Amino acid sequence: MDATTSGTPTILYHNIPDQSGTAIAAASVPTFPRQVRHCFGDSSPGEFPLAANPSIVLHATCSFFRRPANFTPDYELSISELAALDICQKRAIFKPMTDEECQNLKRKCGGSWKLALRFLLAGEACCRREKSQAIAGPAHSIAVTSTGVVYSFGSNTSGQLGHGTMEEEWRPQQIRSLQGIRIIQAAAGAGRTMLVSDAGRVYAFGKDSFGEAEFGVQGTKLVATPQLIESLKDIFVVQTAIGNFFTAVLSREGRVYTFSWGKDRKLGHQTEPNDVEPQPLLGALEDVPIVQIAAGYCYLLCLACQPSGMSVYSVGCGLGGKLGHGSRMDEKHPRLIEQFRLLNLQPMVVATGAWHAAVVARDGRVCTWGWGRYGCLGHGNEECESVPKVVEALSKVKAVHVATGDYTTFVLSEDGDVYSFGCGESASLGHNTAAEGQGNRHANVLSPELVKSLKQVKEKVVQISLTNSIHWNAHTFALTESGKLYAFGAGDKGQLGVELMNNQTERVNPERVDIDLE
Repeated sequence: MDATTSGTPTILYHNIPDQSGTAIAAASVPTFPRQVRHCFGDSSPGEFPLAANPSIVLHATCSFFRRPANFTPDYELSISELAALDICQKRAIFKPMTDEECQNLKRKCGGSWKLALRFLLAGEACCRREKSQAIAGPAHSIAVTSTGVVYSFGSNTSGQLGHGTMEEEWRPQQIRSLQGIRIIQAAAGAGRTMLVSDAGRVYAFGKDSFGEAEFGVQGTKLVATPQLIESLKDIFVVQTAIGNFFTAVLSREGRVYTFSWGKDRKLGHQTEPNDVEPQPLLGALEDVPIVQIAAGYCYLLCLACQPSGMSVYSVGCGLGGKLGHGSRMDEKHPRLIEQFRLLNLQPMVVATGAWHAAVVARDGRVCTWGWGRYGCLGHGNEECESVPKVVEALSKVKAVHVATGDYTTFVLSEDGDVYSFGCGESASLGHNTAAEGQGNRHANVLSPELVKSLKQVKEKVVQISLTNSIHWNAHTFALTESGKLYAFGAGDKGQLGVELMNNQTERVNPERVDIDLE
């Protein structure tokens, strides 16, 4: 409630100096007429108008208790708005913003600091910003510690490990050239790696083309050490995603930019495949703040944070129904997936596999859609679903995260349990059924099954990452709350970070990687 709605005059305090409690108490304060407020029944409140301006009262209170207020009195903000602003100012990506940039972010989020805070927190949760993370790429892997140090291992045919060589590594090796730079997010593609620093800069190494396909010939050179992407120097980036034929980045303000694959306006712009200039994703997303992006095989999903709630937009190739609009048509401009509204579901995390996608809702439900080959949708069959469908087999599980790969899906529950389903090739689902005498350990799984091998770790799992590629044997990482990293699946290129003996090509059970991410 403010002064206007309370019916009391507005007190104008300007530049309140630091002063003792006695001085404040002795200050001349006009007498305000008593009035009955329904929230107090028939009682009358005191004469000091707390609702006249909450931030001024709070500022005076801070002075009274001889603690710094850390802000200038604001004549517009309510206490809840002031509290939200205070929390925003503590977020890592908010701190370096200018006053003008802060106000622009607030305006884009709906004109409220509470909405801006929701936007910032949602982005941090989706991408594990400022936290440790592991990325299972196509035949190589990236691990980022909680302090922003980066390790890489696996295939290195294009210099994608960033060590200045083309030599394969099965042991995790720190990327020494990044010393002094804190990395907050990583993405791994076929022969390519991209890293985002806490200063919003993007570094890339491996194949030099943003539109590199799995077995394409684009790109004129290989880069074996991290190089700053100059075309992004004026954009503060918080996330990057590598899809087939294109790359996407997300700015601090929630705007999406894409590189390459613009021919015939496949992503809403007309550019050549080797274009190195970022193109803003316009259309429906021009003024919509995005908190997370996920890139699959020729398509992109964007998780939006709007005053009305969370929503998902998709753009690109629609084969298999993976865009979620009830058809298999391509979309050249971002289009809202309407099905979530019909399901009364608030998306909180999005994930893209090669040909299928998944979402975790605020209430813990999981939705999947797209090509259901090998059972990767978890609906008990291999049928395609062209709109998001709730995975009924997980109805008693409150999910908090989902990860998708090459026809595989993993779901992480609130208590740290992990469920997986889909293609069992390379033993990347973690179900060692052969050891239990139950059959083929590479069998496909059509409905979610608890990954019992991860229960033996006896630690809460906080992140799952798996290979999102249709041409490479897949591997999977499980990161625990204490920063321990476990790997299983294909390891023929050293991508597991553990040594394989006696001509082994994979690990069936989770193996501890010799690296501490905390």
